Amino acid sequence: MDAEQAMRRALELARQGRGRVEPNPAVGCVIVKDGRLIGEGWHREFGGPHAEIEALRDCRRRGNDPKGAVVYVTLEPCCFTGKTGPCTKALMEAGVAGVVAAMEDPFPKVSGRGFEELRQAGIFTEAGLCRQEAESLNAPYLKHIRTGRPWVILKWAQSLDGKLARRNPSEMERWISNEACRRHVHQLRRMVQGILTGIQTVLEDNPHLTVRLDEPVPRPPVRMVLDSRLRIPLDCRLLNVQEAPTWVFTTRASLQGEPQKVLRLQQAGVEVLEAEQKEQRCDLADVLEQAGKRGLQQILVEAGPTLLTAFLKQNLADEIFIYIAPVFLGQAGIADMSAALASLGPLELRQPSIQIFEENVLVSARLSSR
Repeated sequence: MDAEQAMRRALELARQGRGRVEPNPAVGCVIVKDGRLIGEGWHREFGGPHAEIEALRDCRRRGNDPKGAVVYVTLEPCCFTGKTGPCTKALMEAGVAGVVAAMEDPFPKVSGRGFEELRQAGIFTEAGLCRQEAESLNAPYLKHIRTGRPWVILKWAQSLDGKLARRNPSEMERWISNEACRRHVHQLRRMVQGILTGIQTVLEDNPHLTVRLDEPVPRPPVRMVLDSRLRIPLDCRLLNVQEAPTWVFTTRASLQGEPQKVLRLQQAGVEVLEAEQKEQRCDLADVLEQAGKRGLQQILVEAGPTLLTAFLKQNLADEIFIYIAPVFLGQAGIADMSAALASLGPLELRQPSIQIFEENVLVSARLSSR
């Protein structure tokens, strides 16, 4: 196994952690000795052992000695004690000869210090092999570390003619997309730390905005509502904070003008936060700044055309997921996303991907400016 093969295997392993390790980065590790893979591992879940520790354990389970081996890892090893001990110490104690990382870790507590500790111990280090793939894999983590803002994913389901909802839906017609797409959305929700919507969606749909999968979700994402006039109903589903935390962003005028409602929301366990005002609405950039400071690395926006296109107009979105059902709704459809998008300039996308969910299609891509 050569160096590039080893790193590509490490990247493949790292991808298995996506949706379970956030807001930590997804990391994979491969240990090679005399050209042979002798151990491998990946960061499996938030708070669990890091990839290097998993790989060393795997190495020993196989009856192999990592002394003198070269470690290929997708991110610079950590050098501080957090939820787990420092990986640099474990690698030094194992007696490895070298560490090749795809990229440096910009996290301030690491940021070159991991490599320096290893070099001080006589272990050679190298960075940059498959860097582009590693940076793409952990783009949300890198954005949050470098800018303080979360990675913003816009998601919607639509008919072929761009309608997001039916005018008078029956119980069976509540959703545009099929069940397979909806399961995928819940997997997407599990990956993020916040789900953001607008007050109009709350008033019209009364959503849960929770992760509903067969397995438990130890850290449910925060439900975030933009509500500049504080119109949120006191009996809506989002006020059930036993399901997940809820933050309501509103303006100073509403905070001052609706003290009793603010108190009722707070008594229900909801956090009511002041957002800067922009054109009579909560300023999206300010909301993202606040979310980033509170540790949210990725946010999923599930809303109507007005809010979705506002993120695009202000160049605040990083990624889009569009679920398309094979139906034309015509006059029976409302919430015309195609018309809303027509008001924008051209959007250049990169890394486009198409997935088939039975008769539905998912088109996803990153925005070219990211």
